Amino acid sequence: MMFKLAALLTRPATKYVFILLALLFPLFAANEYQVYVMSLAFVWAIAVYGLNIITGYCGQLNLAHGGFFAIGAYTLGLLTSDYGWSFWPAFVAALLMTAVLGFITGVISLRLKEHYFAIFTLCVGFIIYMLLDKWEELTHGAIGVRDIAAPYGFGVVDFTDSVPFYYLVLAFLIFSIWFISRLSKSLLGRTFIAIRNGDELAQSLGINLMRNKVLAFVLSTTYAGLAGALYAGMVRFIGPEDANILHTFNLITYLLVGGIGTLFGPLVGTLSIVWLTQSLQFLETYKMILFGPLLVLLVIFFPNGLVGSLLLWMRRKAESMGVAKTPKASRVEASNSATGKEAENNA
Repeated sequence: MMFKLAALLTRPATKYVFILLALLFPLFAANEYQVYVMSLAFVWAIAVYGLNIITGYCGQLNLAHGGFFAIGAYTLGLLTSDYGWSFWPAFVAALLMTAVLGFITGVISLRLKEHYFAIFTLCVGFIIYMLLDKWEELTHGAIGVRDIAAPYGFGVVDFTDSVPFYYLVLAFLIFSIWFISRLSKSLLGRTFIAIRNGDELAQSLGINLMRNKVLAFVLSTTYAGLAGALYAGMVRFIGPEDANILHTFNLITYLLVGGIGTLFGPLVGTLSIVWLTQSLQFLETYKMILFGPLLVLLVIFFPNGLVGSLLLWMRRKAESMGVAKTPKASRVEASNSATGKEAENNA
């Protein structure tokens, strides 16, 4: 029964059911706050999908991901509040800024491997945080950036309302998942996975390690910039704490809980943690006492994440069912063989 249910959840047509449920969510939400929380969860999920590209598919742990998220948010915020840009041109500029800075950082940092790369990106994230906090002439320092422009709907829709903005973020999330789905099935995605499995093996296949790692890093930071720009347009106020290293660790937690290197793991992990923390709000300062052990239990019993463990269990179940069928098939073949020999003797 569980195997059939899991197989049903992983069918291609099931994704359209989830899209329909997401479209209907504002109609069944108890209040606008729940719509706001779901929109925020979708924004985080986009950022986690970007982290999944460089960490899940390419195998490089980027600890500056939250910093690039903040760069996207600050680029849009400063251009709209200080320089009078409208939202969409500033939005495009935010994507370009994070892509360019991601390229520069990737060219320098990806010469390092494993924990050396992680330590270097940790330093990059801290530098971004310090620049946003101390460069008051540009970033306003600890005061942050206020009065950020919201997306405009070209006279058709008002994105300052929570429900229209929810559908805008949902559209970007669906596109983000679709793009990664296509990427993971392409030659480029398989190249990333080959690099994750081993640099030496990938290089022996003729793969240009540096070029592909930098490309994965740029795609990852662009996703972070996309999420950051949407976040800035949603909350309309940003500060240096949005680049705090703890923010990066939160994104990593979402990815690990959902399932690293899986297509729907980032979404499942983000929604699970966000709504779990919301449900524990009544505990106030004591919620982490309960939340911490829950995460520990999750890591112990689901080391591959929720989605990753489900896929692994299904694969093992399918293999065991195949093995179980093999002896039966062998007995049938043996019986048929024996019958054939008996018929030949009688003849």
